[in-house]
Amino acid sequence: MPIVTEQGRLDVLVNNAWGGYENMVEDGRFTWSAPFWDQPLWRWAAMMDVGVRAAFVASQHAARLMVPCRRGLIVNVSQWAAQKYQGNVIYGVAKAATDKLTADMAVELRDHDVAVVSLYPGLVRTEAVLTAGVFDLSNSESPEFIGRAVAALAGDQDVGRWTGQVLVAAALAEHYGFADIDGRSPRPLTLTDV
Repeated sequence: MPIVTEQGRLDVLVNNAWGGYENMVEDGRFTWSAPFWDQPLWRWAAMMDVGVRAAFVASQHAARLMVPCRRGLIVNVSQWAAQKYQGNVIYGVAKAATDKLTADMAVELRDHDVAVVSLYPGLVRTEAVLTAGVFDLSNSESPEFIGRAVAALAGDQDVGRWTGQVLVAAALAEHYGFADIDGRSPRPLTLTDV
């Protein structure tokens, strides 16, 4: 059943679909950090199609519901790789495209009272991250933590003040006063930290 039929409107869209993390270890080798010329081509397609293209298409559909209602929030999950090399060229290109998508959609949606933000998590303890076994998890976040950031944004009556911006989940936790599911408060990272 379509959302508009079931609910009458759409208030929040979170674009978090992503590809390219699969098979970070191939044939016993951690390929994520291989130079771009040794990256498997499937990783480009996964990140650009499952990540960027899916966010664009989902946002198109969401905007068609949000604009007439003059309200809504679109959250594009992104990462510091958009601004600084993080060990994988493809990842950086895809995240930069996500941030540009956010900035430009915000320009077109601002007059319709629909906010669009890029939201940066810290290191998230996903199954792939835990399985890789190569990450320092001392300042990591549960997968639920970013959900709490989205909930805080969605409940903010003045969420439009953030539109077009890059926001850091841990900084939003400080601003809105929420913690991770284990009660910890991850330290917000900055470009200097990553």
